[in-house]
Amino acid sequence: MDSYEGAASLDWWANRSTCLGSYGVRVAVRVTGDDWTCEATLEPRLSAEDQEGFDFLMELDPFFTLRFDDESTVLVDVVATGEGEHLVLTAFRDEATEAGSRRIPT
Repeated sequence: MDSYEGAASLDWWANRSTCLGSYGVRVAVRVTGDDWTCEATLEPRLSAEDQEGFDFLMELDPFFTLRFDDESTVLVDVVATGEGEHLVLTAFRDEATEAGSRRIPT
């Protein structure tokens, strides 16, 4: 796969059985060799209450599970850009977990 554009969701898991937030996104994934880039847009536009919840989870830890329509998943770090609707997703790196600073939802 060289690219993918479509719907997905970002899920924030507190532990293996508790998802504290799930947000619909439109993603554009590009693959080059062993690397990939992903830009996402929150869709639909979040209500003020949902935006507050998303912002809170981002402050706690910007580590989400990106879930595609076929139920496949990838762990990602999320960075909000612009007004917070546009997101840049990067693959989760295990080094942070080894340092004890991250949750591992599985």
